Amino acid sequence: MRNQQTIQGIISVIAVICLAAGWVNIFSPEVSNILSKRVFYVIIGISFVLQAPFLSNKNFIYPMYAAAGLCIIGAFLPLDSRLAGMKTLGLLGGIILSFSNRQRQA
Repeated sequence: MRNQQTIQGIISVIAVICLAAGWVNIFSPEVSNILSKRVFYVIIGISFVLQAPFLSNKNFIYPMYAAAGLCIIGAFLPLDSRLAGMKTLGLLGGIILSFSNRQRQA
């Protein structure tokens, strides 16, 4: 479990770096666009895939895989496609599933 948390943390940091590099435009506009609108969603999708088997509520496992699939598939669609928004839907769904899986501390 500890090893899985370490991997999740590393993946999250990489995703944030991709998103920040895309926003700040450190690189050319094309590279920044790829980092923030494609690579970010692929990395988040991988994170969701790795997180799914460890969800405490077993009813959330397949929806988390679905969220990951939406992120990854959506990242490869043309940016001007009407279906490209599925990656954002996958991201929001995965975040909601992650937060609703957290143990409540009193």
